[in-house]
Amino acid sequence: MSLQWLIVGGGIHGVHLAARLMAEGGVEAEQLRIVDPAERLMARWRTCTQITGMTHLRSPSVHHLDMHPWSLQRFAGSRKNRKPGLFAPPYDRPALDLFNAHCDHVVETYGLDALHIQDRVASCVVECDGVTLGGADGQTYSAQNVVLAMGSGDRPRWPQWAPVDDSQVQHVFQPDFDGWPEQSSPQSVAVIGGGISAGQVALRLMKEGHDVHLICRHTLREHQFDSDPGWLGPKFMGMFSHERDMDRRRAMISQARHKGSVPPDVRVGLRRAISQDQLSWYEADVEGCLGSSQEGFELTLSDGRQVCVQRILLATGFESSRPGGAMLDALVEAASLPCAKCGYPVVDKALRWHPRIYVSGPLAELELGPTSRNIAGARRAGDRLIEGLRSGRPLRQAV
Repeated sequence: MSLQWLIVGGGIHGVHLAARLMAEGGVEAEQLRIVDPAERLMARWRTCTQITGMTHLRSPSVHHLDMHPWSLQRFAGSRKNRKPGLFAPPYDRPALDLFNAHCDHVVETYGLDALHIQDRVASCVVECDGVTLGGADGQTYSAQNVVLAMGSGDRPRWPQWAPVDDSQVQHVFQPDFDGWPEQSSPQSVAVIGGGISAGQVALRLMKEGHDVHLICRHTLREHQFDSDPGWLGPKFMGMFSHERDMDRRRAMISQARHKGSVPPDVRVGLRRAISQDQLSWYEADVEGCLGSSQEGFELTLSDGRQVCVQRILLATGFESSRPGGAMLDALVEAASLPCAKCGYPVVDKALRWHPRIYVSGPLAELELGPTSRNIAGARRAGDRLIEGLRSGRPLRQAV
């Protein structure tokens, strides 16, 4: 199969970029494919958001996968006829069900399901006239251009103290997660983490009648977004773009991200539950874990307390290392692709890592800044990709 464009990754970024290439880049359906191992596009997004109990997105309604900024608002219908709860203040944050339905609308509009190849890319080789990708089962795909839109969703961060072979200790974002306790059989559950996912998981468990112990190494940090909105425009990005030292860009990204933070509505829910003794809160590190699923677990905290529970759910986020694993390591070495000291790609303004290879999501963050991984980052990646195609400028690597 020889294509004009092949996108590796069928999540938020892959779906949006596919739609942008078709709607604005003039790419025909028969010349575009999306490779992703899941049964359907955006499967990991749906699974992870369902597990946490998310009701509304953290981001505003103008951040979605369609072309026009007001597409999601229009999809919801006129304000006077809308069902209550479709949008939440502030910034008209959409309900998860509405956002997912709108994503389905985008996928259907551009026929993206028919372009989905269910496979995992195991190799990527730059040839003279294109790029050849190898699938996990030996199938090969050839394309003139490749977009690497992989996220970090398959690499959850696992604390060293946490048992790895006990069914009652699971990370809520591990691909084979099946550790949610039955609502009909209440359990004592420790939730480990201090960000929005941990908060949402704790609140969902509490509402389902479980005895919840939320353990976080820091106090509740409140931020509406995971980075300041100024990073979406010239307020901060002007300074970032003029900085040519990639180490300094990495430091700026790390400083800008509100890691381990919760938006105001989640913080209010947690504070209320803690004050009403519906949820137990511990501000400490976990230093050890004894026990098993048969006898229960005893967690030793850094302040000397012990917490005894029947189940442990980790909501500790994802690994920060470069996505792509061995496949990307081999590509970097074979094609001599430029990387910063942190291992992430150094790309041009059109997000080209090589004349035939583009990046999005985490791989584009040294060019797009701290918002690169989220929905707004997908839209900005689409802007850069389309602008680059329209300009026809040759590749110019950042230095």
